[in-house]
Amino acid sequence: MAADGGTPIQARPSLDVEGERDATLTASLTMLDIIDSADGLARCELWFGNWGSPEGPGFQHFDRRQVELGKAFGVRLGDDSLFEGRVSAIRARFPEGATPQIGVCLEDRLQDLRMARRTRCFADATLDDVIERIARDHGLRADANLNGPRHSVLAQMNQSDLAFLRDLARTEDVQLWAEGSTLKAAKRGERGAGSLELRWAGGLRSFEVSADLAHQRTALVASGWDVSTKQRTSFQADDAVVSGELGDGESGAVVLRQAFGERVDTLAHGVPADDEIARVLAQSSMRHLARRFVVGRGVAETRSELRVGARLTLGGVGPLFDGGYTLTQIHHRFDGQGLRTEICCDRPALGRGQ
Repeated sequence: MAADGGTPIQARPSLDVEGERDATLTASLTMLDIIDSADGLARCELWFGNWGSPEGPGFQHFDRRQVELGKAFGVRLGDDSLFEGRVSAIRARFPEGATPQIGVCLEDRLQDLRMARRTRCFADATLDDVIERIARDHGLRADANLNGPRHSVLAQMNQSDLAFLRDLARTEDVQLWAEGSTLKAAKRGERGAGSLELRWAGGLRSFEVSADLAHQRTALVASGWDVSTKQRTSFQADDAVVSGELGDGESGAVVLRQAFGERVDTLAHGVPADDEIARVLAQSSMRHLARRFVVGRGVAETRSELRVGARLTLGGVGPLFDGGYTLTQIHHRFDGQGLRTEICCDRPALGRGQ
């Protein structure tokens, strides 16, 4: 079966171990969960039947030849990769009256950053500089060209490298992720994750969507103190920061202003050290809020194009909700019900209706 005119859907994913296709594990696979989000650190859980082999009855995968801690696993759909990571845990199930199972938990290379906790400072540095340094610390290649503001001091206080980078990236509207041994960083709109179309009752099996004003604001103010000039720093951002993403719809700020009036908020964190940092913080935070105005969750036929950051065009869901979204989370599932993908997406605009 094809998804909305795309390539035929494979009924079953296949597995690689250390780069080599493993037919035995592929045939033994009973359950798969792959979860990835805009926060980075993709993870995967696999379960296999663990009884019987050509040599006779007995446990099949307890010899640690293939299922072993630290081994590199890959999950493929046809010739396309769905996940690459290393085994961080081995699990087992022994159900009453059923076949024993063995499971593995996998994480991508951001695991290296998650498991390193430090206290240190970066002087006269940009986010690019910090990414380059942390990637080098873990034997990874960095791919980032962000051109963000320069900070006199960036302090990592008893944080993992991953948590520290996530905090910095969030203030500049930057997303982090790993592709193989490369640490990547890009603005959300520049991630280059591709695009695809889905239609309800076609490739999009089910969909639930909400336009919610609860966390919307008409403007956000970031303020702090510039020690060198002994002056207050401040910048106010409004929905102009997402004007290029609205299409023919209305932003949450516009709808909020019309329905309830002005709602201006002040950021209580960040304390920007100069006006440029205040501008970046205010605009990035306003983009984050604005894009959460319309949030959708659904189930789609699995395709390799369903990747975090991909531009998703939905049809068949009515004039308020038809149109473009950005994929923020994917959850590929395989079990007794077959293969499918749970998705989460958002956008800053509500359609104007008919």
